[in-house]
Parts: sequence; C-alpha cells; structure tokens
Amino acid sequence: MYNDKIKYAGIGSRQATDEVLENILEIGQEFADRGYILRSGGANGVDQFFEIGCNLGGGEKEIFLPWKNFNNNKSFRFEVGEDALAMGEKFHPRWDRLSEKAKLLISRNSYQILGEELDDPVNFVVCWTPEGKEIGGTAQGIRIANFYKIPIFNLGKGLTPKELYDMLDKLIMFV
Repeated sequence: MYNDKIKYAGIGSRQATDEVLENILEIGQEFADRGYILRSGGANGVDQFFEIGCNLGGGEKEIFLPWKNFNNNKSFRFEVGEDALAMGEKFHPRWDRLSEKAKLLISRNSYQILGEELDDPVNFVVCWTPEGKEIGGTAQGIRIANFYKIPIFNLGKGLTPKELYDMLDKLIMFV
C-alpha cells in the first residue's frame, strides 16, 4: 500500500549508550512532529527508543516483528512471509548458518526498508551502529537500503541530531 508521506526506517544496535538512546528518542519525537512515518522492528535499544519517541510525538508507525509479542510489543505486523524470507536469504551473506529464529529476525528487516508488501521503500534510513560499522541485524537493513539506493544516516559515524535535521531538510526538498 503506497503512502506519499515521508517514511523512514529507525533501526540500530542493542549496544547503544544512554546518550545515543536519548538522541534517538529526540529524533523519533522530532520526526513524529514533522509527520514522518516510522518503520522499525521492536528490538531492544535503538528500535525501542525510536518507537518511544514516535509515541511521544503522537506519530504514525509501522512496527514489524519477527513473531507475535516479540519483546512484548503489541504490533499486529508479526508474520514474516515467503517473499521476505527470500529477500532475507538474498541479502544475508551467511544465511545457511542462521537459526530459524534468526532468519525471521533478519527477514523482517526487509519490511522495515520496503514496507508491508515490499514495494514501498522508505525515503531514508536513520540508524546507529557501534563506530558506524555494518554489523548485526542492522547491517541487513543497510544492505537492502544500499541496494535500493536509499539514503542512510548512521549516527554511529558521529552525526549529531542537528546535523541530521539539516541534511534531511535539504534531502526532503527533493522528495
């Protein structure tokens, strides 16, 4: 289902510091105030703080879970379909080494970037990974976004919220 509102994926590592999480909360709330739609995955840390910020701002969100009640999240988006699993396999470099649960976790990242029908990409990705490295489940989202040429803003590379807003203000002019 296509929506012409600005959509972003708010994703990241569970290893974020308190300072990073405070920034994520601020960003989530600011983006909700701007009317942006959050897509995320309900994981501990960055995902949860994007969602909390979104909630504080009264924003719209699409939270994609690998299974029902993941992390006690009540999102109704918890079924990982065959198309998302195929995409998970396509983009993950060690798919054959993953457990079934890990495959669901990795595959739900496809929805965060491309939407429920995998045909409605986000306008940009905001993420945080340690030192800006492509690691963990967030790396899957980054690989998908890179493939689809979606702009990625990794706060782990030292980007501040103000710098992010300034960059996005320029980007959004062209959306």
